[in-house]
Amino acid sequence: MAPQREWFEKDYYKALGVAATASPTELTQAYRKLARKFHPDANPDDASAEDAFKEISAAYDVLSDEARRKEYDEVRTMGPRQSGPRGFGGPGGPGGGFGNVRIEDLGDLGDIFGGMFGGGRGRRGGGGGRAVPPRGGDLETEITLAFSDAVAGLTTTLHLLGDAPCETCHGSGAKPDTSPTTCPTCAGRGVIMRDREVAVRIPAGVAGGKRIRLKGRGAPGPNGGQAGDLHVLVHVTPHPIFGRDGDHLTLTAPITFAEAALGAAITVPTLDGDPVTLKIPAGTRSGRTFRVRNRGIQTSPAHGDLLVTVEVNVPSSLTDDERHAIEALAAATLQSPRSHLGV
Repeated sequence: MAPQREWFEKDYYKALGVAATASPTELTQAYRKLARKFHPDANPDDASAEDAFKEISAAYDVLSDEARRKEYDEVRTMGPRQSGPRGFGGPGGPGGGFGNVRIEDLGDLGDIFGGMFGGGRGRRGGGGGRAVPPRGGDLETEITLAFSDAVAGLTTTLHLLGDAPCETCHGSGAKPDTSPTTCPTCAGRGVIMRDREVAVRIPAGVAGGKRIRLKGRGAPGPNGGQAGDLHVLVHVTPHPIFGRDGDHLTLTAPITFAEAALGAAITVPTLDGDPVTLKIPAGTRSGRTFRVRNRGIQTSPAHGDLLVTVEVNVPSSLTDDERHAIEALAAATLQSPRSHLGV
């Protein structure tokens, strides 16, 4: 069957229950929902369910392929086909629409009509003019990582529910021991819906909100076609003490008033477990940030820093000795820090 012949009559968007402006993700979600409902495995001996499954599968095969969807949309703008493509003056159609225009002059549409009427380039290969199997759809999933795992990178396994190659016909759409016929397991599509595991390598330094594209790890193409891609949306849980600014790690370290006024050497943690000593100069103001080189997030080929912001800690309660010491400091302070305000 040449699928292009049906494009004039079949509303694939209506078959999937989506708008013509639906995104690839919306198309996939709609297809998976309908596939679960009408799959032959879930509806044994139900011819109407099998027909519905074939119809939504044919619709998804076209709309999930960006190039074929564009061609389909172009054909649909010409309106439903009557006895011949509208505008070609075929039987039952309005005459003289294109006059003597040659199929080769129609560009991309020429490919479509060439495939329909035996000429042009079309979506065909050498071997006897057999149609190229359609590409499988792209899939999208999500993963949530611990902060440290996102920084270090890891390999993990995702469990996906979706199309997978049919083992009965080895993904070819036909029984392996017979001539091409409809496989009872996959209804001739070469793929079935089942759970499958996909190994995913998360690169070191991946940030939350990043999408990782895994080429060829999406839905397999019907009848042995090329598999689509898998897009993994990454979420990262917050760390209790570290933050992130690009490839830099951030940390807030409390210091005492004495350490800020007199200077000190303080120890701060790093994400890799080895603490570092940070020198605080005398007269450091609260909110100042210090940089520790190459102790941030390492990505290829960059290596970020650790940014430590110090904050002067004001105690909420004082011992008698602390109160007396602070009162003595206040008495010894001769200049107000607000003198420049003129009040």
